[in-house]
Amino acid sequence: MVGTTADDFSSRKDLRQHMAKAIALADNNDDRFSRLKSRPRELLDFLKDVRSEMRKVVAPTWTEVRATTTIVIVTVFIFAAYFALVDFVVGQGVTKFIYHFTHNQ
Repeated sequence: MVGTTADDFSSRKDLRQHMAKAIALADNNDDRFSRLKSRPRELLDFLKDVRSEMRKVVAPTWTEVRATTTIVIVTVFIFAAYFALVDFVVGQGVTKFIYHFTHNQ
């Protein structure tokens, strides 16, 4: 309430509540401003940490790349065979189930 005076409130309690809200709002604005001011410092600290961690990264050797690639390819084929088998078995079961109930003698 901009431009309010003490006479605008019906009781001292209302005046105290209004003053408490105004103080809380001012504190909240100060807190927002201080957080906004600290953002560039936080960003710089984060980028320094990223740079520090990136220095610790080690690229795999060619032998490691070939070994893990081989493992991935073999695993993919094993899962493909497994799912093909499951698909075939479930498909045959569903076909026989439907045939059983549609061709009743």
